[in-house]
Amino acid sequence: MLNNLSTYGYIVLFLYSLGGGFVALLGAGVLSFMGKMDLSLSIAIAFTANFIGDSLMFYMSRYHKKEMMEYFKKHRRKLAFSHLLLKRRGSWIIVIKKFIYGLKTLVPLAVGLTKYDFWKFSLYNAIGALIWAVVVGGLSYLFGGALIEGYKTVADKPYLAPIMLLIVGGSVWFYLSRATKKQ
Repeated sequence: MLNNLSTYGYIVLFLYSLGGGFVALLGAGVLSFMGKMDLSLSIAIAFTANFIGDSLMFYMSRYHKKEMMEYFKKHRRKLAFSHLLLKRRGSWIIVIKKFIYGLKTLVPLAVGLTKYDFWKFSLYNAIGALIWAVVVGGLSYLFGGALIEGYKTVADKPYLAPIMLLIVGGSVWFYLSRATKKQ
C-alpha cells in the first residue's frame, strides 16, 4: 500500500489539492517523514494545484454566473458572509481562507461574482497557496512521528475517530452557523 501511495501519491495530491487538499498534503507530509515521498515536491504540487483550483472557481463564478447562482441558492448566507469578510478584512481574506474549512470554496466563488480584479486575486491567491502549502506540509513533516502515533492510537481504539470527527465537525458547523446567523 505504501508503494502505491508513494507512486500515485503525487497524482492524488494534485487532484485533491484542486479543491482544498488539507488531508492529502497532511498525508504527503507524513509520507515524506517516512521517506516515501519528497517533501519539497509535495509542497510544490499542492501549491500549484491549490492555486489552479481557486483560480478556476474564480473564473467559473465570474464568467458563468447563471450556472453558479443555482449553487448559491442554498448558500446565500454563507455567500453574504464571504462578501462581508472581504469588505472587513480586505484582500487578506483570500490568503486566510485557505485555513478556514467551509470558506475555502466559497470565497473564490464570492469574489468572482464581484468586480474584483483577477490579477489582484491571483496575487493574493498565490501568496495564500504558498503559505498554506509550506505551513501544512512542513508541520505535517515535522510532526510526522506524532501523527503516526496518533493514527496507531485511533487504530487501536476505533471509537475515538467518530468522537473526534463529531467534535471537529460540530465546531466548524457551530462557527459557520453563528457567523452567518441573522442579526
